[in-house]
Amino acid sequence: MTTALFIHGTGVREPGFSDLYGRFTAGLRQFAPDVRTASCYWGGELGARLGAGGLSVPYTGGRSRGGPDGAIGAEAIGTADGPADGTELWADLYRNPLAELAAAAGSGAGSASGPGGSAELPLGAALPAERPRALLSALDGHVGDIARGAGLPAPYLAAAVTELAASAVLSGAGAAVPDEEELARLLARALVAAALAALLDADAPVVPDGAARDAAVAALAARMGARPEGSERGLGAALARPVLRIASHQVVRRRRALTEAAHPAAADVMLYLAHGEPLRRRLREAVEELEPPVVVIGHSLGGIIALDALIASPSPRVALLVTVGSQAPFLYESGALPGLVHPEPLPEHLPDWLNVYDRRDLLGYVGASLFPGRVTDVEVDNRQPFPAAHSAYWTNPAVYRAIAARLP
Repeated sequence: MTTALFIHGTGVREPGFSDLYGRFTAGLRQFAPDVRTASCYWGGELGARLGAGGLSVPYTGGRSRGGPDGAIGAEAIGTADGPADGTELWADLYRNPLAELAAAAGSGAGSASGPGGSAELPLGAALPAERPRALLSALDGHVGDIARGAGLPAPYLAAAVTELAASAVLSGAGAAVPDEEELARLLARALVAAALAALLDADAPVVPDGAARDAAVAALAARMGARPEGSERGLGAALARPVLRIASHQVVRRRRALTEAAHPAAADVMLYLAHGEPLRRRLREAVEELEPPVVVIGHSLGGIIALDALIASPSPRVALLVTVGSQAPFLYESGALPGLVHPEPLPEHLPDWLNVYDRRDLLGYVGASLFPGRVTDVEVDNRQPFPAAHSAYWTNPAVYRAIAARLP
């Protein structure tokens, strides 16, 4: 029976690793129910850490996120010309979940015959400024079920609802958007974007892919009265697309927060490139404890560790190497891969190599053209912008399908 050994990438620590490994195991067994799974967790013991608690980082104070009142996306300014496809707009929404609502409020797009215009309101109808909060109230008691159905952590979505309900932008958006269904969809996208932005800020090892994200939008919009069909489409078609620009002085002011957000992920890579043997040894030891055939599956830096370890030390137990969202081909071509320098060929003892990538994942590279006949590249579409695309592989069934098809 085949054993799939999973080795994680940068920045993963507990309890995130257990969640990631659980998701990996469940996803793979959907397509390969008889496969055994095992893990190689190195982040807790061998991962990077700031030994002096961050004394090397110049501290300049300032808030880590948002404006003076902590509102979502308070640093968003400006607009860009031209329409954006869904992925580009979601990238903007992750930086500023209120972007569409703010653009709507600023457009003054109300209709004289609708709730945003000057016509007399029906008896009992909510005032224009109160319409968004009235729609949000329909979510009471349902946030947890919607979050679980879409693979979102419920606390993040609940916090997004609370924060959005308190936002000052709702009044203008309620007065400017006369169509009740469109307003519900704007609110739904803002909620999902805020929840996913918080998930990304927390360096979560698993982020829902685009299909799960759209399902959450559709479920929220439907609960607020919008018809579900097509509710994930038409992203801000009539609205100006906001672009988030953070001035350099703001980046300097937030340097400590940005460093803490990027560490330990960035430091894990630097540590490995400087002192990688303990991580390679950890993987070799994990392989030796398993019954063959073993398939080593490495995400991001985990794929680099796996490739390096198998180049340096042949292992007859390993029948297949799988790299997912990995920088290994790029490091090789750049002369920075510790175990092999371009143009040296792959050693004959290296097992078959499957490389899975998403072209929107800027940390995922291809290897077939570098190693003809030795690497099989498989492209998947996580339907997420970068950096979410880099963490969304493990909710994408296409990834597990590709792996299962090649299991020995």
